[in-house]
Amino acid sequence: MEAAAKVQRQMVRLRGRSYVAFVFVPTVPIQDWLQEIDTTIARSPGFFAGRPVVIDLSSVDLSQSGINHLLTSLQDRNIRVLGIEGVEEARLTPSMPPLLSGGRSCVVEPTAPRKPEAKVEAKPTSLLLETPVRSGQTVIFPEGDVTILGSVGSGAEVVAGGSIHIYGALRGRAMAGVNGHTSARIYCQKIEAELLAIDGFYQTADDIDAALRGKPAQAWLQGNTMRITALN
Repeated sequence: MEAAAKVQRQMVRLRGRSYVAFVFVPTVPIQDWLQEIDTTIARSPGFFAGRPVVIDLSSVDLSQSGINHLLTSLQDRNIRVLGIEGVEEARLTPSMPPLLSGGRSCVVEPTAPRKPEAKVEAKPTSLLLETPVRSGQTVIFPEGDVTILGSVGSGAEVVAGGSIHIYGALRGRAMAGVNGHTSARIYCQKIEAELLAIDGFYQTADDIDAALRGKPAQAWLQGNTMRITALN
């Protein structure tokens, strides 16, 4: 008889979990790009607070000290960088965020049919909320459209891979087409939004025509320009 029983090892339990992260693509001159970030923060304070951010450096050629200065500048603006893309690992130091690879924009694509002749287009997935989205709440649904039968309170946020339909007042932030769907739209019965965005193009409260405030409206992309008009 053995003096000690065998100890059963407990395997580490791993779980997968995905998050929606903002991807920043800096351009030169960096100082001008940072000023654009400052303008966004001034128009919508706290917009980036607590949000995971990835820096894509593929469009710039920064030295190690330049990357460190950029990260410090973002940290001074309370922007937390989760990881870095588009740069050689040799330019990063151990104290910098890790180098990421394999990131995707999570574009929803229909599954290829088994038979070439059976071309069945996948129907878009949608999320229906029958209650208001209150201040401080966040709704993220990258798989498709989001429909809200109530209102979206100030400080609340709705993020959708497709279009966003709000049958009440929109006082918070609404971001549609986050999967690269440029045809996505935002509809609301009463526009008082802090920020509207479609596929990364956005307008803040200061950009929205004052004549539209408090009225039914829709937003869509026309090229690289967001259009916001009355909803007849």
